[in-house]
Amino acid sequence: MEEYNSVILQNRSVNRPWGNAIFINSTQRFSFYTPPPAPSARKSSSRTRFCKSEAFDDMGSSDFSWKLEDHPKLPKGKTVAVVVLDGWGEANPDQYNCIHVAQTPTMDSLKTGAPEKWRLVRAHGTAVGLPSEDDMGNSEVGHNALGAGRIYAQGAKLVDFALASGKLYEGEGFNYIKECFDKGTLHLIGLLSDGGVHSRLDQLQLLLKGSSENGAKRIRVHILTDGRDVLDGSSVGFVETLEKDLANLREKGIDAQIASGGGRMYVTMDRYENDWGVVKRGWDAQVLGEAPYKFRNAIEAVKTLREETKANDQYLPPFVIVDESGEAVGPIVDGDAVVTINFRADRMVMIAKSLEYEDFEKFDRVRVPKIRYAGMLQYDGELKLPNHYLVSPPEIERTSGEYLVHNGIRTFACSETIKFGHVTFFWNGNRSGYFDPSKEEYVEIPSDSGITFNVQPKMKALEIAEKARDAILSHKFDQVRVNLPNGDMVGHTGDIEATIVACKAADEAVKIILDAIEEVGGIYVITADHGNAEDMVKRNKTGQPLLDKSGNIQILTSHTLQPVPIAIGGRGLAPGVRFRKDVPGGGLANVAATVMNLHGFIAPSDYETTLIEVADN
Repeated sequence: MEEYNSVILQNRSVNRPWGNAIFINSTQRFSFYTPPPAPSARKSSSRTRFCKSEAFDDMGSSDFSWKLEDHPKLPKGKTVAVVVLDGWGEANPDQYNCIHVAQTPTMDSLKTGAPEKWRLVRAHGTAVGLPSEDDMGNSEVGHNALGAGRIYAQGAKLVDFALASGKLYEGEGFNYIKECFDKGTLHLIGLLSDGGVHSRLDQLQLLLKGSSENGAKRIRVHILTDGRDVLDGSSVGFVETLEKDLANLREKGIDAQIASGGGRMYVTMDRYENDWGVVKRGWDAQVLGEAPYKFRNAIEAVKTLREETKANDQYLPPFVIVDESGEAVGPIVDGDAVVTINFRADRMVMIAKSLEYEDFEKFDRVRVPKIRYAGMLQYDGELKLPNHYLVSPPEIERTSGEYLVHNGIRTFACSETIKFGHVTFFWNGNRSGYFDPSKEEYVEIPSDSGITFNVQPKMKALEIAEKARDAILSHKFDQVRVNLPNGDMVGHTGDIEATIVACKAADEAVKIILDAIEEVGGIYVITADHGNAEDMVKRNKTGQPLLDKSGNIQILTSHTLQPVPIAIGGRGLAPGVRFRKDVPGGGLANVAATVMNLHGFIAPSDYETTLIEVADN
């Protein structure tokens, strides 16, 4: 794991130029953002933004002010503890729900003790800016939403904007691979489909066009046929479309061809380390130029393999395209550039590891070319994988943290290394450093190194909680914000017993923080960024655990689509405060306005609406 501290803790203020925000409306067209109505008329908008807000275009203009309105019913001056339980979702109780199995009396008491102060919020899909409800949330987009108070485009929407605006070709990732264009080949690997779940054909077409216009002289495309998110058999049409595009490039003097292919479920696109053989089949075809089937063109390949092997598009065996002499036309070699074009992360992580890691033992790579590799996006923010990517995270301005600091809120943030960047960098809109060093303190506790997290499942939960406790009792801070990583990081190991221990440790840490809040008469907000530990087994469509060929359960190590809890309370909570019932679809982005209210302020008018109300006694 790479440490964040070299990036995060720079003792300087953060400033960025301000500009116009663009969001995607319901018809998926680009539109300019219009200023929101007054707070009294506003409802939860759930608009998806790409970057900054036109409504607050100029910090220096007479229209803009960092000053937040006072809340008419909620007082200032209360210490607010914000605790993010990483990977802590809500699912049906069974033996594979480690949160349910673990002894978690503190979290249990929050759920059962005051129902009007506990609820669930959405932490995946469109609630955090991802394209569809099939997209699992993750720590990066989750903390972006928690801190920003608005939903910013992530995934496919972000790629669309980067391609349409041309920003993709100006970024560090593209300039990194561009170094290979003069003498090497640009290889594009990914799903050939317009399904829009993992990739889109039109994005590939734009990338081909833009790359050729920005210096790529030799391009090879390694296709993965779909048939899962689109109709089986549609791969032939997609290949025909791609071949026409490549022919047009060749007419312009670009040496552009399809180099290899195979079905997505049989070649390259495995996930959760279920079957490294899938990735190896892709490696052999894409890197080594070796496959059981060889053809002169990809249309012939797909048609023939569908007919002769009776395989559908998902399971086409790997093939390579060869020249007149029978040599592969596009193996990846030293000096080449490689881009994995999928925007969805889960089925790109394994190939990214094989392309990027020097120390790699999952299969024999035979030959490891010296390449420049970039993902379309960064697929795993915790692993910083890949290190280079074409589309950067969204630029997020006016985060809740920045507003609160400008309004005098003194802030303490803490976690251990693996999640330290999430309560600082990602929370603050993908920006390093302090907003105001005189009002902020960020503390990183080094994570265990050299071992997997299930070996020490308690991780640094106790140390984080003690730092938070000390910050609360010091009376130096108005907000104390922490991330407890246990449920997520131990859950990813697939070790159920260790994950149960991890959940218990996180619960004990919450207790320490709540006791401190009770002592100072403060307020707590307990929530999570996405699910993980609440479901540790793969399931069929009826919800029953899946078994492998030996009859053993198939362990799930990924995040989930489950909602996450949010609980509020403490002696400092004003009488009558409760969760509203008219925001049933509330998500992580609604938490920022909620926290601002608890500090005694009304959130900016374009923030997602608060989750709380003050009932008249």
